[in-house]
Amino acid sequence: MDEFTLINKIKQSSYRQSSLLKGVGDDAAVFRMSQGDLVTATDVFVENVHFSRKTMNPKQIGYRALAVNFSDLAAMGAEPMFYLVSIVVPERWKQEIQSIFMGMDELASEYQADLIGGDTVSGEDLMISINVIGRVDQGRARYRHEAKPGDLVFVTGTLGDSRAGLHILQSDQKYEQADYFIKRHRYPTPRIHFSLGLRDIDRIALNDISDGIVSEAAEIAEASEVNLILEEESLPVSKAFEQFTEKERVDWKLYGGEDFELLAVTAEENWASIKDIAKETDTRVTRIGYVEALEEESKDRLYLVKKGKRQPISKRGYRHLT
Repeated sequence: MDEFTLINKIKQSSYRQSSLLKGVGDDAAVFRMSQGDLVTATDVFVENVHFSRKTMNPKQIGYRALAVNFSDLAAMGAEPMFYLVSIVVPERWKQEIQSIFMGMDELASEYQADLIGGDTVSGEDLMISINVIGRVDQGRARYRHEAKPGDLVFVTGTLGDSRAGLHILQSDQKYEQADYFIKRHRYPTPRIHFSLGLRDIDRIALNDISDGIVSEAAEIAEASEVNLILEEESLPVSKAFEQFTEKERVDWKLYGGEDFELLAVTAEENWASIKDIAKETDTRVTRIGYVEALEEESKDRLYLVKKGKRQPISKRGYRHLT
Protein backbone atom coordinates (compact mmCIF):
# COMPACT_ATOMS: atom_id res chain seq x y z
CA MET A 1 0.00 0.00 0.00
CA ASP A 2 1.52 3.33 -1.03
CA GLU A 3 1.06 6.67 0.76
CA PHE A 4 -1.85 7.86 -1.39
CA THR A 5 -3.72 4.57 -1.16
CA LEU A 6 -3.37 4.75 2.62
CA ILE A 7 -4.69 8.33 2.67
CA ASN A 8 -7.73 7.32 0.66
CA LYS A 9 -8.42 4.38 2.98
CA ILE A 10 -8.22 6.39 6.24
CA LYS A 11 -10.01 9.49 4.91
CA GLN A 12 -13.41 9.97 6.51
CA SER A 13 -16.47 10.03 4.25
CA SER A 14 -18.21 12.47 6.62
CA TYR A 15 -17.19 14.72 9.51
CA ARG A 16 -18.22 14.34 13.15
CA GLN A 17 -17.36 17.95 14.06
CA SER A 18 -19.68 20.56 12.54
CA SER A 19 -16.89 23.16 12.70
CA LEU A 20 -14.70 21.12 10.32
CA LEU A 21 -14.89 22.50 6.79
CA LYS A 22 -12.14 20.41 5.21
CA GLY A 23 -10.22 17.47 6.67
CA VAL A 24 -7.88 14.94 5.06
CA GLY A 25 -7.36 15.43 1.31
CA ASP A 26 -5.91 18.91 0.87
CA ASP A 27 -2.63 20.53 1.93
CA ALA A 28 -4.15 21.56 5.26
CA ALA A 29 -7.34 21.24 7.29
CA VAL A 30 -9.83 24.07 7.71
CA PHE A 31 -12.19 24.55 10.66
CA ARG A 32 -14.24 27.42 12.00
CA MET A 33 -14.53 28.40 15.69
CA SER A 34 -17.17 30.80 16.98
CA GLN A 35 -16.37 30.65 20.68
CA GLY A 36 -14.17 28.99 23.28
CA ASP A 37 -10.44 28.37 23.53
CA LEU A 38 -8.42 25.82 21.55
CA VAL A 39 -6.12 23.38 23.32
CA THR A 40 -3.44 21.39 21.50
CA ALA A 41 -0.94 18.69 22.51
CA THR A 42 1.59 16.47 20.74
CA ASP A 43 3.26 13.16 21.58
CA VAL A 44 5.74 11.03 19.64
CA PHE A 45 5.76 7.23 19.95
CA VAL A 46 8.76 5.12 18.95
CA GLU A 47 8.83 1.36 18.49
CA ASN A 48 10.59 -0.49 21.35
CA VAL A 49 10.59 2.70 23.44
CA HIS A 50 6.87 3.37 23.85
CA PHE A 51 5.38 0.17 22.40
CA SER A 52 6.36 -3.28 21.18
CA ARG A 53 4.91 -5.94 18.91
CA LYS A 54 5.55 -8.38 21.75
CA THR A 55 2.89 -6.83 23.96
CA MET A 56 0.46 -5.10 21.56
CA ASN A 57 -0.96 -5.65 18.11
CA PRO A 58 -1.18 -2.76 15.58
CA LYS A 59 -4.78 -1.85 16.42
CA GLN A 60 -3.97 -1.70 20.13
CA ILE A 61 -0.94 0.48 19.40
CA GLY A 62 -3.10 2.97 17.52
CA TYR A 63 -5.80 3.05 20.20
CA ARG A 64 -3.30 3.56 23.00
CA ALA A 65 -1.32 6.24 21.16
CA LEU A 66 -4.41 8.39 20.65
CA ALA A 67 -5.68 7.69 24.19
CA VAL A 68 -2.44 9.10 25.60
CA ASN A 69 -3.04 12.36 23.74
CA PHE A 70 -6.72 12.54 24.67
CA SER A 71 -5.64 12.13 28.29
CA ASP A 72 -3.59 15.33 27.93
CA LEU A 73 -6.74 17.11 26.75
CA ALA A 74 -8.66 15.74 29.74
CA ALA A 75 -6.00 17.20 32.04
CA MET A 76 -6.63 20.60 30.46
CA GLY A 77 -10.41 20.30 30.78
CA ALA A 78 -10.77 20.15 27.00
CA GLU A 79 -13.04 18.15 24.70
CA PRO A 80 -11.32 16.37 21.75
CA MET A 81 -12.16 17.72 18.30
CA PHE A 82 -9.41 16.87 15.81
CA TYR A 83 -6.18 14.92 15.51
CA LEU A 84 -3.32 14.77 13.01
CA VAL A 85 -1.03 11.78 12.57
CA SER A 86 2.46 11.79 11.08
CA ILE A 87 4.00 8.35 10.77
CA VAL A 88 7.37 6.90 9.72
CA VAL A 89 6.77 3.45 8.23
CA PRO A 90 9.45 0.74 7.89
CA GLU A 91 9.03 -1.93 5.23
CA ARG A 92 8.16 -4.58 7.85
CA TRP A 93 5.14 -2.54 9.05
CA LYS A 94 3.60 -1.58 5.70
CA GLN A 95 0.85 -4.22 5.74
CA GLU A 96 -0.29 -3.23 9.23
CA ILE A 97 -0.44 0.56 9.11
CA GLN A 98 -4.15 0.67 8.35
CA SER A 99 -4.82 -1.37 11.50
CA ILE A 100 -3.02 1.29 13.56
CA PHE A 101 -5.35 3.93 12.16
CA MET A 102 -8.35 1.67 12.81
CA GLY A 103 -7.37 1.55 16.47
CA MET A 104 -7.23 5.34 16.60
CA ASP A 105 -10.60 5.65 14.90
CA GLU A 106 -12.19 3.27 17.39
CA LEU A 107 -11.35 5.70 20.21
CA ALA A 108 -11.92 8.87 18.16
CA SER A 109 -15.47 7.82 17.33
CA GLU A 110 -16.31 7.57 21.05
CA TYR A 111 -15.51 11.27 21.48
CA GLN A 112 -16.68 12.41 18.01
CA ALA A 113 -13.15 13.51 17.03
CA ASP A 114 -12.01 13.79 13.41
CA LEU A 115 -8.72 12.89 11.75
CA ILE A 116 -7.78 16.01 9.75
CA GLY A 117 -4.31 15.34 8.33
CA GLY A 118 -0.70 14.41 8.94
CA ASP A 119 2.11 12.90 6.91
CA THR A 120 3.42 9.47 5.94
CA VAL A 121 7.05 8.70 5.05
CA SER A 122 9.26 5.61 4.80
CA GLY A 123 12.01 5.02 7.34
CA GLU A 124 13.98 2.53 9.40
CA ASP A 125 11.90 2.54 12.62
CA LEU A 126 8.18 2.89 13.18
CA MET A 127 7.43 6.30 14.71
CA ILE A 128 4.02 7.87 15.27
CA SER A 129 3.55 11.56 16.03
CA ILE A 130 0.05 12.64 17.02
CA ASN A 131 -1.18 16.20 17.43
CA VAL A 132 -4.59 16.62 19.07
CA ILE A 133 -6.78 19.71 19.13
CA GLY A 134 -9.57 20.25 21.63
CA ARG A 135 -11.87 23.00 22.82
CA VAL A 136 -12.67 24.40 26.23
CA ASP A 137 -14.96 27.21 27.34
CA GLN A 138 -13.19 30.56 27.48
CA GLY A 139 -11.16 30.89 30.66
CA ARG A 140 -11.89 27.30 31.73
CA ALA A 141 -8.63 25.58 30.74
CA ARG A 142 -7.11 23.81 33.75
CA TYR A 143 -3.55 24.54 34.82
CA ARG A 144 -1.06 22.96 37.21
CA HIS A 145 -0.41 26.25 39.01
CA GLU A 146 -3.94 26.49 40.47
CA ALA A 147 -3.28 24.60 43.74
CA LYS A 148 -3.46 26.57 47.01
CA PRO A 149 -2.75 25.85 50.71
CA GLY A 150 -5.72 24.13 52.34
CA ASP A 151 -6.75 22.30 49.17
CA LEU A 152 -7.46 18.59 49.04
CA VAL A 153 -5.81 16.18 46.60
CA PHE A 154 -7.70 13.40 44.84
CA VAL A 155 -7.22 10.92 42.02
CA THR A 156 -9.48 9.06 39.60
CA GLY A 157 -9.48 5.30 39.18
CA THR A 158 -6.78 3.02 40.57
CA LEU A 159 -3.00 3.22 40.37
CA GLY A 160 -0.36 0.79 39.14
CA ASP A 161 -2.68 -1.24 36.90
CA SER A 162 -0.94 -0.45 33.61
CA ARG A 163 2.48 -1.34 34.98
CA ALA A 164 1.04 -4.56 36.38
CA GLY A 165 -0.44 -5.34 32.96
CA LEU A 166 2.91 -4.86 31.27
CA HIS A 167 4.55 -7.09 33.89
CA ILE A 168 2.00 -9.84 33.20
CA LEU A 169 2.53 -9.56 29.43
CA GLN A 170 6.27 -10.00 29.92
CA SER A 171 5.96 -12.84 32.44
CA ASP A 172 5.39 -16.59 32.12
CA GLN A 173 3.56 -16.74 35.47
CA LYS A 174 -0.19 -16.90 35.88
CA TYR A 175 -1.97 -14.07 37.69
CA GLU A 176 -5.48 -13.39 38.93
CA GLN A 177 -7.53 -11.00 36.78
CA ALA A 178 -4.74 -10.93 34.20
CA ASP A 179 -7.13 -9.81 31.46
CA TYR A 180 -8.16 -6.78 33.53
CA PHE A 181 -4.58 -5.58 34.05
CA ILE A 182 -3.61 -6.24 30.43
CA LYS A 183 -6.63 -4.26 29.22
CA ARG A 184 -5.68 -1.38 31.51
CA HIS A 185 -2.25 -1.35 29.83
CA ARG A 186 -3.43 -1.70 26.23
CA TYR A 187 -6.64 0.33 26.40
CA PRO A 188 -6.28 3.23 28.84
CA THR A 189 -9.41 5.32 29.39
CA PRO A 190 -8.92 9.08 28.99
CA ARG A 191 -11.03 10.74 31.70
CA ILE A 192 -12.66 13.09 29.21
CA HIS A 193 -16.25 12.77 30.44
CA PHE A 194 -15.27 13.32 34.07
CA SER A 195 -13.03 16.25 33.18
CA LEU A 196 -15.79 17.92 31.17
CA GLY A 197 -18.13 17.43 34.11
CA LEU A 198 -15.85 19.66 36.17
CA ARG A 199 -16.48 22.70 33.95
CA ASP A 200 -18.45 24.52 36.67
CA ILE A 201 -15.79 23.99 39.35
CA ASP A 202 -14.25 27.45 39.75
CA ARG A 203 -10.68 26.33 40.47
CA ILE A 204 -9.00 22.98 40.04
CA ALA A 205 -5.49 21.89 39.07
CA LEU A 206 -5.30 18.74 36.94
CA ASN A 207 -2.49 16.52 35.71
CA ASP A 208 -2.77 13.21 33.91
CA ILE A 209 -0.78 10.32 35.35
CA SER A 210 1.61 9.39 32.58
CA ASP A 211 4.88 9.18 34.53
CA GLY A 212 3.57 8.02 37.92
CA ILE A 213 1.66 9.87 40.60
CA VAL A 214 4.79 11.09 42.40
CA SER A 215 6.07 12.80 39.27
CA GLU A 216 2.69 14.37 38.47
CA ALA A 217 2.16 15.57 42.05
CA ALA A 218 5.62 17.13 42.08
CA GLU A 219 4.80 19.05 38.89
CA ILE A 220 1.69 20.56 40.50
CA ALA A 221 3.58 21.38 43.70
CA GLU A 222 6.37 23.09 41.76
CA ALA A 223 4.05 25.00 39.42
CA SER A 224 1.83 26.17 42.30
CA GLU A 225 4.74 26.82 44.71
CA VAL A 226 3.15 24.82 47.51
CA ASN A 227 3.87 21.71 49.56
CA LEU A 228 1.83 18.73 48.47
CA ILE A 229 1.38 15.81 50.88
CA LEU A 230 0.33 12.34 49.69
CA GLU A 231 -0.96 9.66 52.08
CA GLU A 232 0.28 6.28 50.89
CA GLU A 233 -2.43 4.27 52.65
CA SER A 234 -5.07 6.26 50.75
CA LEU A 235 -3.68 5.59 47.26
CA PRO A 236 -6.34 3.49 45.49
CA VAL A 237 -5.42 0.12 43.96
CA SER A 238 -7.38 -2.76 42.48
CA LYS A 239 -8.27 -5.71 44.73
CA ALA A 240 -6.17 -8.13 42.66
CA PHE A 241 -3.20 -5.78 43.05
CA GLU A 242 -2.44 -7.47 46.39
CA GLN A 243 -1.12 -10.57 44.58
CA PHE A 244 2.08 -8.77 43.61
CA THR A 245 5.06 -8.39 45.92
CA GLU A 246 5.16 -5.47 48.34
CA LYS A 247 8.09 -3.93 46.46
CA GLU A 248 6.22 -4.18 43.16
CA ARG A 249 3.03 -2.70 44.64
CA VAL A 250 4.78 0.28 46.17
CA ASP A 251 6.91 0.97 43.10
CA TRP A 252 4.09 0.59 40.58
CA LYS A 253 1.49 2.71 42.36
CA LEU A 254 3.97 5.53 43.06
CA TYR A 255 6.16 5.45 39.95
CA GLY A 256 4.63 2.96 37.50
CA GLY A 257 3.01 5.51 35.24
CA GLU A 258 0.87 5.11 32.12
CA ASP A 259 -2.38 4.70 34.05
CA PHE A 260 -3.56 7.98 32.48
CA GLU A 261 -5.84 8.71 35.40
CA LEU A 262 -6.26 12.30 36.61
CA LEU A 263 -4.57 13.77 39.65
CA ALA A 264 -6.47 16.81 40.92
CA VAL A 265 -6.14 19.53 43.53
CA THR A 266 -9.06 21.75 44.53
CA ALA A 267 -10.76 23.52 47.42
CA GLU A 268 -12.40 21.43 50.15
CA GLU A 269 -15.76 23.04 49.43
CA ASN A 270 -15.81 21.48 45.94
CA TRP A 271 -15.52 17.87 47.12
CA ALA A 272 -19.26 17.16 47.42
CA SER A 273 -19.90 18.39 43.86
CA ILE A 274 -16.93 16.41 42.55
CA LYS A 275 -18.29 13.21 44.06
CA ASP A 276 -21.63 13.86 42.34
CA ILE A 277 -19.85 14.39 39.01
CA ALA A 278 -17.88 11.19 39.57
CA LYS A 279 -21.11 9.26 40.16
CA GLU A 280 -22.73 10.73 37.03
CA THR A 281 -19.73 9.77 34.88
CA ASP A 282 -19.13 6.38 36.54
CA THR A 283 -15.69 7.49 37.72
CA ARG A 284 -14.03 6.37 40.93
CA VAL A 285 -12.48 9.25 42.90
CA THR A 286 -10.37 8.98 46.07
CA ARG A 287 -8.96 11.63 48.38
CA ILE A 288 -5.24 10.99 48.76
CA GLY A 289 -3.72 14.09 50.33
CA TYR A 290 -3.70 17.80 50.99
CA VAL A 291 -1.79 21.02 50.30
CA GLU A 292 0.20 23.21 52.68
CA ALA A 293 1.94 26.53 52.30
CA LEU A 294 5.49 26.30 51.02
CA GLU A 295 8.16 26.11 53.70
CA GLU A 296 10.68 28.69 52.55
CA GLU A 297 13.61 27.09 54.37
CA SER A 298 12.97 23.70 52.71
CA LYS A 299 13.85 22.68 49.17
CA ASP A 300 11.29 19.87 49.30
CA ARG A 301 7.86 20.34 47.74
CA LEU A 302 6.41 16.83 47.88
CA TYR A 303 5.93 14.60 50.93
CA LEU A 304 4.66 11.07 51.50
CA VAL A 305 2.95 10.02 54.74
CA LYS A 306 3.58 6.32 55.35
CA LYS A 307 2.56 4.55 58.56
CA GLY A 308 2.15 7.90 60.26
CA LYS A 309 5.59 9.17 59.29
CA ARG A 310 6.01 12.06 56.88
CA GLN A 311 9.06 12.21 54.67
CA PRO A 312 10.14 14.03 51.49
CA ILE A 313 9.78 12.03 48.29
CA SER A 314 11.53 12.76 45.00
CA LYS A 315 10.04 12.28 41.58
CA ARG A 316 11.72 9.74 39.36
CA GLY A 317 10.95 7.66 36.30
CA TYR A 318 12.00 7.30 32.70
CA ARG A 319 13.34 10.48 31.17
CA HIS A 320 14.37 11.02 27.55
CA LEU A 321 17.61 12.79 26.54
CA THR A 322 19.43 11.88 29.76
